[in-house]
Amino acid sequence: MNGEWYTRKWVALSLHILFWALFFVFPYLLRPDFGDESTKHVPPDKTGFYVLHFLDNMLRLLLFYANAQLLIPHLIYKRRYGQYVLSLLAALGIMLICDRFFFLLLIPEYKQHYKVWNFFAFNLPVFFFIIIASAAFRMIRDRIEENQRAREKETENLKTELAFLRSQVSPHFMFNVLNNMVALARKKSDTLEPSLIKLSSLLRYMLYEAHVDKVLLEKEVEYLQSYIELQKQRFGKKVQINACFPEMAAGYTIEPMLLIPFVENAFKHGTGLIPNAEININLRVQQGQLEFSVSNRYNLKGNEVKDKTAGIGLNNVKRRLNLSYGGNHTLVMDKKDGTFTVLLQLKLH
Repeated sequence: MNGEWYTRKWVALSLHILFWALFFVFPYLLRPDFGDESTKHVPPDKTGFYVLHFLDNMLRLLLFYANAQLLIPHLIYKRRYGQYVLSLLAALGIMLICDRFFFLLLIPEYKQHYKVWNFFAFNLPVFFFIIIASAAFRMIRDRIEENQRAREKETENLKTELAFLRSQVSPHFMFNVLNNMVALARKKSDTLEPSLIKLSSLLRYMLYEAHVDKVLLEKEVEYLQSYIELQKQRFGKKVQINACFPEMAAGYTIEPMLLIPFVENAFKHGTGLIPNAEININLRVQQGQLEFSVSNRYNLKGNEVKDKTAGIGLNNVKRRLNLSYGGNHTLVMDKKDGTFTVLLQLKLH
């Protein structure tokens, strides 16, 4: 998954290194004369103070990650606030002991100048800064991970739903096409054999090409043309079928089996006991914008017999359009003067 730039591991590692590098050198940036010989109780040799400063910062670094990785998830998130406060006090005590030990080890000649209150005066503000910074780091990281998990879950849910919707298309389409074959067999039509050849090509498309995320638009158009040819053979002169698929630029892709439900719907509701039945199908692509329109006459009396699969096709394709294209498409359906019209516009990939 390609997340935001700040979720990448190398970015997070770089930010941590930069933060601690600045933290370690910050006192020297403010006072480049740290340990100046004119300062009281500071020896000419500053090495011991530099090493003491480095070791104290290493303790603060350990405190930062111990608070972020252990104390907050195991105590704060579990509402053990008393134990958390005691843990911080214990950490502060350990830092005091270590600081005194390092001071006496590295600068033994000035042990008489070590004062506990000096430790608290100089280290408490830094201590609270480290605690607040590590808590903010942990909470921000947890929120980012939570958002990532939510996005991944949503993506997986969408993939699952799309797969389910596509699985609904194939059986619904097969029922229609097999009914066409039955009608041709009953008529003992000579077109049955070429129709079966066209059907095999449709099945090949459905089985081997329609289960990917995107297919070439040319393949989808060939699929539509084969389906329309089968319908022409079925209805003959009973239905006037006008289909226009002008040449288009190659390379565009589209969600597979996306356009066929509109055509299926037109043949399902635009044929039968309808005088002067007519179906018009037009598709064109201009500057990456697909315009697809299907219109059919329907029975004004409204006495059409609906089967159990009625409504699957259009409801299915509406949902798929919303999932796959979102705001990059418009779908308009209109009934007027005995004609049902569908107009789809979408941005192609």
